Amino acid sequence: MEAFVGKQYKLDSSEKFDDYMKAVGVGLVTRKMGNAVSPVVELKMDGDQYVLSSTSTFKNVVTKFKPGVEIDDETPDGRKVKSTYNVNGNVITEKQIDSAGKVTIIDRTWSNDEIKMVLKVDNIVCTRIYKAQA
Repeated sequence: MEAFVGKQYKLDSSEKFDDYMKAVGVGLVTRKMGNAVSPVVELKMDGDQYVLSSTSTFKNVVTKFKPGVEIDDETPDGRKVKSTYNVNGNVITEKQIDSAGKVTIIDRTWSNDEIKMVLKVDNIVCTRIYKAQA
């Protein structure tokens, strides 16, 4: 993952994000805002922790994690979740469990050109592509 540290990636395309947000219980107004923004994602290191940030006009989110260690987290839409991140090569897999016990799996596959983010909850698969910034 070190090759991708410090690079910024901006949201370029999104499929089924509204369906995903509905499935995890995000309200209409927040969904409209979530669909309208194009966040910039960046990965950094802080000692032995990864720092994953998402910056947008809607909300800025910074998550610090160590692979395999469950953390209390908050999603960009404000939901409280328990998250566990694992790193395997150029893929960061996040498992989120919300207060109702609903599980979301988020795979972020990093390359020099893009991040492919696949969010899975229930029977919904959402794909978001972030393109590397110059």
